[in-house]
Formats: sequence, structure tokens, C-alpha cells
Amino acid sequence: MRHPLVAGNWKMNGDSESIATLISGLLEIQCEADIAVFPPHIYIPLVIAGVGGSSVAVGGQSASEHKAGAYTGETSCQMLRDVGCQYVIVGHSERRSIYGESSQQVAEKFVVAQLSGMTPILCVGETLEQRDKGETLNVIAEQLGLVIELAGLDAVCKAVVAYEPVWAIGTGKTATAEQAQSVHQDIRRQLGESGAKTRILYGGSVKAANAAELFLQPDIDGALVGGASLDVSEFSEICKLA
Repeated sequence: MRHPLVAGNWKMNGDSESIATLISGLLEIQCEADIAVFPPHIYIPLVIAGVGGSSVAVGGQSASEHKAGAYTGETSCQMLRDVGCQYVIVGHSERRSIYGESSQQVAEKFVVAQLSGMTPILCVGETLEQRDKGETLNVIAEQLGLVIELAGLDAVCKAVVAYEPVWAIGTGKTATAEQAQSVHQDIRRQLGESGAKTRILYGGSVKAANAAELFLQPDIDGALVGGASLDVSEFSEICKLA
């Protein structure tokens, strides 16, 4: 039985005051799902200290594929783990599209993250143009396949996969529950028998209003939440629905 996970990606938002308010709200959430939040790197120690002793996990929004060295501005997986992170997001569509991260680079980050003792949340997904061309499953197979090739199938199955249709991120558009389920089912099929235990999250303008229908789908095990994770009441409701 896969236990649901709701992950809140705060992206480049917040300050000490607003994050203190978020922490206070997180500590009041009562739900059955696992909860993880991903603050901007500079606030990770603040959040870890604030949620200490609770069941809320903390992770990094990204990390370098390098262990150490002359990489100005980068943060290593070992550094994130050293300050107490349990998760790290790899391959988010914004990292791929804005910063030009390739699927090969994402695969390398995945490997380093696992070796550091963290659980990667591997993001895969297609653009609107790719969906309109009927390329969704091929795109995701390629993104997932490179990670499997480098890390091994068993390693990928022990991580978390997040399907995030790029056209639905921050746009207010959401894949229908049936569309999301179809892709989640295909991802699980690609992972084979071991994938039966792999948590696959949906990400893409998830809100309390659409979360319940998404979570009813047999292959959707939670959500990677963006903007709604900055609203404590909204995020709390999503967690309760998972």
C-alpha cells in the first residue's frame, strides 16, 4: 500500500516573517498523508528548526550534480543532507526550461541525491506543443528512461516520481483526472513490477478544488503543489484530501 505524499514547492517566494507564518500553519495540519516542504535554499535551516519534532519533512528545490568544487552559486546534495533535508526535487520543468537542464544532467543529479542519502523527487512532463502532437508518453519515457539507464530501475522505484504537465504549471490549467491517471498508469507500467510500490505525484496547478478528484485515481499518490503551498489553509485542505 502506497502512502500518500503532499509536497509543497515554495519556489523563490517568502521572507523570514511569511515563512514563520507558514511554519506555524504547517504544525497545525492534521492528516494521514506525509508532508514535505521545499523552501528557498537560504531559508532551509530556518524551516528545519521550525518544524523540528514534527512529521513535516524538508527538502531542496534543486541541487548540483557535482559533489563539491568550483561551482559558484551551487548547492550540493551533501550540503542539503548535512543541514537535515530528506528530499530534493530534480528535473523540475522550470529548471529544464529556464536553466537548460538536460535529461542527462537530471539523471546525474538523481544519482548524486540518492548517494547522499536523500530521496529524489524526479519530475517528468510534456509541453503543450508536445501534448498536441501526441508525444506525451514518448517524452516522459525518454525523461524517465535516461534516469533508469544511469541509476538503475530499482533505484528509480525507490524514489518519488512527479508527473507535471508543463502546460499546467502556474497557468491555472490542470490536466483532467483522467488525463493525469492515464500518464501515471503509463509511468508505473514503465517501472514494471517494482513500480507498484513507487509513489507517483501529480503536479500542475493543484488546488483544494481539484485535489479530491485527482487523489481518487488509482495511480496518483499525492501532489507536488506550487502556488497553493504558500497558502496555509489551502495547502492544509489538500493534505487532508490526500
